[in-house]
Amino acid sequence: MHRRQFLFALSSAAAVFLTARNSANAASGGDKVTIMQFSDEGKPLGSVSLLKVHKDAEWRKVLSPLAYQVTREKGTERAFSVPGYDRHEAGLYRCVCCDNALFDSSTKYDSGTGWPSFWQPIAPENVRNIADHQFGMTRTEVQCVLCDAHLGHVFDDGPKPTGLRYCMNTVAMRFVPKPKRN
Repeated sequence: MHRRQFLFALSSAAAVFLTARNSANAASGGDKVTIMQFSDEGKPLGSVSLLKVHKDAEWRKVLSPLAYQVTREKGTERAFSVPGYDRHEAGLYRCVCCDNALFDSSTKYDSGTGWPSFWQPIAPENVRNIADHQFGMTRTEVQCVLCDAHLGHVFDDGPKPTGLRYCMNTVAMRFVPKPKRN
């Protein structure tokens, strides 16, 4: 057997093994993540371990076509095109796919980009940053850790105190206004 054939056979066997292992983990509940849960008022309710949300066949039924394209296919809505990108009310931003708490309006600011921008997530464990090398550049993609929804990207040109700009797609999030206190 030539070296090239051996390496090809070895990489094929590894791919089969990893696919089988990932399928077994998902079926057996080995697909757990730990998130911080929040009330709709933005109060932390504690850390919990949950099974990842998988609705592969259902996403198209429960999401708008644009929300599906953005969250499940890593798309991007056009800047300034979705109502709510410039929302200023107090509230909580949840994942449109799984309802995981993502951002608090107290960290939102007007970046002038046409997308909701935040200087930090509500809890670092509720989002995941992944290197994105599409379009010949390196960016950092932000995903919901509970359902792997594509939310947007994070950049290092934001305001203090973090210097970060979490530039999110409006359709990837559901806004929950904070209740008015009497």
